[in-house]
Parts: sequence; structure tokens; C-alpha cells
Amino acid sequence: MEPLKSQDKRILDTPPVGSLGIIPIVGCEQTASEIDYYLTRWRAEREREHMHNPAYIGYKRPTYIINCDLPRFGTGEGKGEISQSVRGMDLYILADVVNYSKTYKMFGIENHMSPDDHFQNLKRVIASIGGKARRITVIMPYLYESRQSKRTQRESLDCAIALQELVRMGVDNILTFEAHDPRVMNAIPLNGFDTVRPAYQFIKGLLRSVPDLTIDSDHMQIISPDEAGMKRAIYYANVLGLDMGMFYKRRDYTTRVNGRFPVVATEFLGSSVEGKDMIVVDDMLSSGRSALEVARALKKRKAKRVFLFITFGLFTSGLEELDKAYEEGVFDKLLSTNLIYQRPELTERPWFVNCPMSKYIAYLIDTLNHDSSISDLLDPKERIWSIVERYEAAQAEGVPFQ
Repeated sequence: MEPLKSQDKRILDTPPVGSLGIIPIVGCEQTASEIDYYLTRWRAEREREHMHNPAYIGYKRPTYIINCDLPRFGTGEGKGEISQSVRGMDLYILADVVNYSKTYKMFGIENHMSPDDHFQNLKRVIASIGGKARRITVIMPYLYESRQSKRTQRESLDCAIALQELVRMGVDNILTFEAHDPRVMNAIPLNGFDTVRPAYQFIKGLLRSVPDLTIDSDHMQIISPDEAGMKRAIYYANVLGLDMGMFYKRRDYTTRVNGRFPVVATEFLGSSVEGKDMIVVDDMLSSGRSALEVARALKKRKAKRVFLFITFGLFTSGLEELDKAYEEGVFDKLLSTNLIYQRPELTERPWFVNCPMSKYIAYLIDTLNHDSSISDLLDPKERIWSIVERYEAAQAEGVPFQ
């Protein structure tokens, strides 16, 4: 975890909505512990003129974590239990629906938890609260079923149905990161839905791990791996003042392979990449083949270095193919967040740069608990400009950037 700094503290003048509580679902215990670390220390040092006000009762506590128990019966069925009273509290439930490392037994067989299992656990916890909380916010970094966010023909619309189900159970706000298609929020138009981009953490991770970057349009370019990620890439390009390119996938719409239309060819749209550093921005990496295909295409066009910004590193096919590609010089660094489960061996890879998000989530929880605006957290352009200026100043002085 990053050390606490005086400039990290946020000025929050409004009283809290209610006593703060953080409930981690199975698989989120480590993240919740890190978030709790920041919140307890910020609030211990925070002084308010009206701290004696009843709204601030329970404001400073040794921990804000409320433990829940999710036992399973021998059949695989389960239930949810809350360890303490949550009446009148402002609750934040953390859920990592793609944490496959967690297991449970069913008829004596060890089963790895699927996204469906995690989502069911989330609903069990909400049901355990029983409508007693003042407000419930679900923080689900990887949005459940977000890859199935729109209907094109006779198929289920799982993500929209899941959001509506949570709202019907009493959830007031849903907070996610880099939603695959943010338009899914239209399924719950009268409830809060925010999607956060970890752009600042990616830029900071890149600047700390690569000492010789030149951030201008003559030496660097932002790349969208497909047309769906254009808005994401445009944001980076506009904030950093860089050019942008895009790969367009031509598909064969006459056949289907594993439920998808196969890619016939990949075309590049954009200016020359020769001699430039490339930043490829994408929301998730599943097997990694698409990202490596883009990286190879850029290297073939004589790009200097390729850096991959991946919000959710799923690595569903293992790390071996990425290891081989790194050894061949296909890409130089892969930056990903700790918003979802990371297998232990991942952090040991020389090509991997971890971008921790716990402090940022703590900022979001602290601000929302005071019912204050999170606009500067949703759009961190000023933070990015500041860190780039400090990086360039360190380069000019010839000192390492921290």
C-alpha cells in the first residue's frame, strides 16, 4: 500500500449520510482491508467544527469493515449472515465476481466459484441487510455479465437484468470500473450508476516503471484495439495531447464460431507509428490473443515500444503465451489493476506492472459517504496533468521519478 501523504486528504465539509460500513463479499477481503487502512487513518486525523453533531456518531472507528458469513450446505446451497447491526448505516458492498480462486464443496466435490456464484452471494448479503440500512452502494469493479450488455438477436440481456434485480432488492447506487458498455445504465435510469476509469493509475504506473518516455505526439501514440474502445482511447489522447490510432476488425457475418463472428482481417486507421511508443488501451484481457495481435501489428509497422493498459487482466488461458510474446519483443509492459483477483505468479512477471486501486476506492467511499461530488475522481485529468509535469521536471533535473 502507498504511504499516506498530507496532500492525499480530501476536504469534505458536508456531514455523513450515515455511519459508514464496508462489507466485503468472499474474495474481496484483502481489498477491503486496504481500503479500511486509508479510511481509518484519514478520519482519525480529520477534525470538524461540528464533530459533536449526532451525524458524526461513530465517525471515527478502529475499523469500518462489517464481516459477513456465507456458509454452504452439503448440497451447495448457501445463506448470508451479517455479524452486527447495520440499521441506519451507509453500506458499501464489495464484490469481485471473477475471483475464481475461491471454492466451495457440493456433495463432497470441490467447486471453483463462478461469476454466478459470486452474484448470488451478493444478493444473499443484501437480503441479510433486510432493508435496515439507510443506503446501500454496491462496488463491483468488474460488472457482472458486462460482456453481454446489448441484445442483437434472440439472446438474453443478462447485465441489464442483474442491475434491475439489485435495484429491486434495495440497492441505491452501483459503482463499477470501465464498464464494457456504459449504456447498460439505461436499464436502471432512476438509480445511481457510475463507471470509473483508472486512467490516472495507469499513467502513474507507466511513468514510474519507464524512465525515458517523451510524452508528445512525435514520440507517443494512443491505440484503440477495436472500434468499441474508441471513447476510452480518445480520453487518453485528449488529456495527454497525443495522436490516436485504431484497429478495425472485418468480420465474416455469414458464419458463427463459438457464438461470435470470426475476424477476417484487421485494418489499422491512423498516422504512422514508426519509431513511436504505443499505448494500447483496453478494458479487459481474456486469453490475450487479441492484445498480442494488435501488438504484433504495431511492431510490424515499426513501432518502438508497446505498452498495454488493461483494466481487468483475466488471463483465462494462462500466462505462457504472454511470456513467449514478451521474450520475442512483441510488447514491453502490461499494466493492469488489482480490481479483480490476481494469481500470485502474475506479479513476478518482468513484463507486469500492478496499478493498485484501493486508495482510489477509499476516496470514492469517503466522498460518497459525505454525499459530496466525485466528479474529480471520475475525470482525473488534473491529476494526470500534475503527475506528467512532475515526471518531466524530474527528467529535466536528471533525478529518478517517484
